[in-house]
Amino acid sequence: MDEPPRPVLIQGGMGVGVSGWRLARAVAETGQLGVVSGTALDVTLARRLQRGDPGGHLRRALACFPVPEVAERVLGRYFVPGGSGRDVPYRPVPRLGLRHSRARDELAVVANFAEVFLAKEDHDGPVGVNYLEKIQLATPAAAYGAVLAGADYVLMGAGIPAEIPRLLDDLAEHRPGHVSVAVAGADGHSIGIDPVELLGSRLTPLARPRLLAIVSAHVLAAYLARSPLTRPDGFVIETPVAGGHSAPPRGRMTLDAAGEPVYGPRDEVDLAKVAALGLPFWLAGGYGTPGGLERAWAAGAEGIQVGSAFALCRESGLDPALRGRLREQAADRSLRVRNDPRTSPTGFPFKVAAIAGTLSEQKVYEARPRLCDLGYLRTPYAKPDGAIGYRCPAEPVDVYVRKGRPAEEAEGRRCLCNGLMAAIGLGQQRADGYVEPPLLTLGQDVAFLDGLPDDHSAADVVAHILLGAHV
Repeated sequence: MDEPPRPVLIQGGMGVGVSGWRLARAVAETGQLGVVSGTALDVTLARRLQRGDPGGHLRRALACFPVPEVAERVLGRYFVPGGSGRDVPYRPVPRLGLRHSRARDELAVVANFAEVFLAKEDHDGPVGVNYLEKIQLATPAAAYGAVLAGADYVLMGAGIPAEIPRLLDDLAEHRPGHVSVAVAGADGHSIGIDPVELLGSRLTPLARPRLLAIVSAHVLAAYLARSPLTRPDGFVIETPVAGGHSAPPRGRMTLDAAGEPVYGPRDEVDLAKVAALGLPFWLAGGYGTPGGLERAWAAGAEGIQVGSAFALCRESGLDPALRGRLREQAADRSLRVRNDPRTSPTGFPFKVAAIAGTLSEQKVYEARPRLCDLGYLRTPYAKPDGAIGYRCPAEPVDVYVRKGRPAEEAEGRRCLCNGLMAAIGLGQQRADGYVEPPLLTLGQDVAFLDGLPDDHSAADVVAHILLGAHV
């Protein structure tokens, strides 16, 4: 069978719910690659069901899940007819961990199935899902849900996705799939899913999604390409100006006068060496314009990945009021996006958009009670007695120190999990009335807005870039 045409544009899989199914479907309907963010879909599904599932979209997707009783159990746990009200705290979901949890796996599989299903509904354009290698504990169950829904691509960054080709091979055949999990102080741990055990029967084999590894160095691309066991189907080469997390500079971290990481010649990707690997690649981070696409083609790339322009379009999952403020300030060039080396609990630099009332403000950060109740960025570690614990630099400092880490590691860390959830209008309101403040991220190059109409759509972005480029 001939391989389908490769997309010229890849819509970035941004944040928690920013790249939701509506955005991915709008891009895919143009024939380009629409991508849903696979991060924390279990929480977003659970919270939207507790809101009453406005429009009935999630229930429509779950009605098509191949094993109805699994979807029905998820609905029974979380769906609130008519919605529970914004002043009612959301019911928690099972947290990620090495110990098996059937309820956690069912929720993750169903949530990822629903998001990809809705993105693919009623058209034949390509749809992908974006995962973070850093969140290893979530990967097998989440990816299986996406495979069940027919995802065409899996994109993976924030680490080295060396085990994902094998995982996708196994999941498409409904075989047990596992990935290794890094546990501080211990080796030999993994997390996995057994599709037959979860669903009660072996389904018909499915098409395996193509894997695009998101990397920031040609050395890493070469490492992944050298073996059939680790080789992806292509690469997205990301520069440091892209939104969200970015790789730290190679070598010792140096900060400029504004306190941002300094990138130098060692951080520049040798695109000729990437091209020589013989796999297709796309360029991301500052390429989201017609001229950027032309530069990518000149370097031998298939095209570009575009994030921020889609994050600010009508179909974006961002809270509309926050999206409007971001767009207004980006348009008049007053928006400050800081590549902050301290914000993220991961230790990777993270782009923080400075918007009043969000966690970008020191006073808002200091007023927020430090807690870690979602835990996607927790990392496992071995306790002295051999048991496994979990810690996050954004949790209470004294708790983090009791888990064996120095207090300075926790300094300035924001809770990305809660902040990004609040950015899409699903922030927790706690029983004492406290409401989680949002955290916003965007790329540092806002030139993409030039030539786009006010309140632009995803189709406007695609047309602006493709029609403006000179082939």
